[in-house]
Amino acid sequence: MSQSHQQPALSKCPGCEEPLDAGDLFCGACGYDLSAVPARPGDRPTMAITVPAAGPAASAAPASEAVQWPAAAETDSSDVPAPVHRPADLPGTDSGGRPLTEPEHGREPVPAQGVASGQGVASGQGVASGQGVAAGPEPGPGPFVGPESSAVPVRHDDRAAPDSAEHSGDFALAAPDPRTAEHAAATPAAPAAGAKVCVACRSGRVDPDGYCENCGHAQPRERDHMEQELDAVAAVSDRGLRHHRNEDSFAVSSTALPDGSPAVVAIVCDGVSSASRPDEASTAAASAANEALLESLPRGTHPQQAMHEAIVAASEAVNALAQEPAGAMEHDAHRHQNAPACTLVGAIMAGELLIVGWVGDSRVYWVPEDRTQPTARLTEDDSWAAQMVAAGLMNEAEAYADERAHAITGWLGADAYELEPHTAAFKPDRPGLVVVCTDGLWNYAESAEEMAAAVPADAHRHPLRGAQVLVGHALDGGGHDNVTVALLPFAVRPQGAGSACDTV
Repeated sequence: MSQSHQQPALSKCPGCEEPLDAGDLFCGACGYDLSAVPARPGDRPTMAITVPAAGPAASAAPASEAVQWPAAAETDSSDVPAPVHRPADLPGTDSGGRPLTEPEHGREPVPAQGVASGQGVASGQGVASGQGVAAGPEPGPGPFVGPESSAVPVRHDDRAAPDSAEHSGDFALAAPDPRTAEHAAATPAAPAAGAKVCVACRSGRVDPDGYCENCGHAQPRERDHMEQELDAVAAVSDRGLRHHRNEDSFAVSSTALPDGSPAVVAIVCDGVSSASRPDEASTAAASAANEALLESLPRGTHPQQAMHEAIVAASEAVNALAQEPAGAMEHDAHRHQNAPACTLVGAIMAGELLIVGWVGDSRVYWVPEDRTQPTARLTEDDSWAAQMVAAGLMNEAEAYADERAHAITGWLGADAYELEPHTAAFKPDRPGLVVVCTDGLWNYAESAEEMAAAVPADAHRHPLRGAQVLVGHALDGGGHDNVTVALLPFAVRPQGAGSACDTV
């Protein structure tokens, strides 16, 4: 028999939500058939959800032994996350009916490291939403084989049998075990006796190109930092913090005069960076000047004349670099633009005389052992700033503040306007220290007073340590240039003598 459906009392149209009047059969706005709206049930029934037993093990468990899940701990004031309970932490069964806590092959289950989409884990550390958790066979590269399958699932990570001779507690690897001696990576052979060892890994041998054969680290070049100490002179040269190479060079030596008295020599050269091969120019000049002095001083040549001749010899050595064949030093992109060039400054201690010579803007300072006595700069720069001051066009502060201040007007090189070696002879009446340096140092201690303040008090007794301190002073100041300094402690006889100065 047919039934009549009672129209529900609606205040709004279900289609367009327009207000309705009591007794409307259709919506006046959209024409919705209000008689087709089903009556609202008086109540919503509650459905009981039952979980069927997963297997024999579960059906055998009495109701009194129901699993009691512990309440999750709340986070404390330190916001430490609450502990996570994993599925295998409490008794249960998997989809195959086996207990979750049952060891696999007589061993404890190994937690899986991750879960792929649609896969299960034995006792995973994280499970994506909607994924199952099982203690059965872990997924392999192929499709998952369920417990209903009669085929034995392929285990790519199966362990060796407990009673196997190869049983080690690890999974059997498809590839050779890299931990075995046969397949272990070859360790670098120890460098042969006398071979250079890498400064980075301390084990690899350095190849002829300057790179470690073990770690590939580029080795510092020999000229990046150089030190040398004799009985009465010491010198230190450093690349600095901004330059990619050390373009300075030095030579220190000692010899004997015809009367048997000692003569000590220090030569410092600074390569002109705007010229080609400045590092070669400074090396050639320092070596040539030093060799010339060691040859002329024992013959009895006056030290001041010997210094002049040494500067000329150094100039000729630098000029010779510009006469090399066109194919030489093709790595230098600026070889064709200008000739190699450098500056030179030197000092000779012979008898009671101190001889200095220079071309360029490298300097010599005199620092008395008694710091209450006045200090002095013994050289004058061949530079734009020095010319402006000498001509009375600027004072020293104004000249050295100009951007052209350090443009040199004298240097050693084939393109030099005219070689004008400067020499001066001094006869100090008190002991002190002679500081021979490039502008990489005096840029951070320009005045004689500033240089004296930077020199350690015991530098006359420990010249090498004093030179190291001065180089460190320049590096601490910024190290914008190569830094080279030589220290010569000057001793006088107790009775003393007057002082004299002759400049050429």
